[in-house]
Amino acid sequence: MSDIATDSKSKPPVLFCDFDGTITLSDNIVAVMKHFKPEGYEAIMSDIVSFKKSLRQGVGEMFALFPSSMRQEITDYILNTAGIREGFPQLLEWCKKNGVEFYVTSGGIDFFVYPLLEPFGIPRDHIFCNGSDFSGERIDILWPHPCDEHCKNDCGMCKAAVIRRYPKEEYTRILIGDSITDFEGAKLVDLVFSRSHLTERCRELGLPHIPFENFHDIVHHLEQGDWRK
Repeated sequence: MSDIATDSKSKPPVLFCDFDGTITLSDNIVAVMKHFKPEGYEAIMSDIVSFKKSLRQGVGEMFALFPSSMRQEITDYILNTAGIREGFPQLLEWCKKNGVEFYVTSGGIDFFVYPLLEPFGIPRDHIFCNGSDFSGERIDILWPHPCDEHCKNDCGMCKAAVIRRYPKEEYTRILIGDSITDFEGAKLVDLVFSRSHLTERCRELGLPHIPFENFHDIVHHLEQGDWRK
């Protein structure tokens, strides 16, 4: 197959892939909260879902419920339970073979995102996620990728801002995701590969999307050139 990224007949595709519940089988932040049950997390989570609190505020408040001493315990729990969705290595191989840039755009936290992705050889500068500081008594979440001037949603890790770095005039922008953290990005891209709540949202807004179950499905559609339509 020819290098798709140098195909002069169309704009090269660039992929932006969610992490929690997309690359992994479950939402790791939700799983951590439900497993360890820090006092007060349920009210904060409810406020996030009902949009009473932004993702940045809510996630920051929930992790602040944990002492910094639990860092390794939380990391180990996620590494042992997260699970990687079927076909992920094959998608990465397809991107490599075709010269297509692949970025992880995660609302997750570095201390579990990096360890989970380490076996796949994704460069660190292709992984966008939130940071963490364990120097204090409580876990402090850091936000190195905030919203730009076009976004007022206080996302924390702003996927829309990352996508805007790749102009629509130059790239075919493709988002892969499943939940509320992907809603704003889905409005910007040329095509969404969607699961769960994101599929419902794309239907509501009439956004171009293809539902998927695993990454083999996505590779199939990419091979067929469905991203060009």
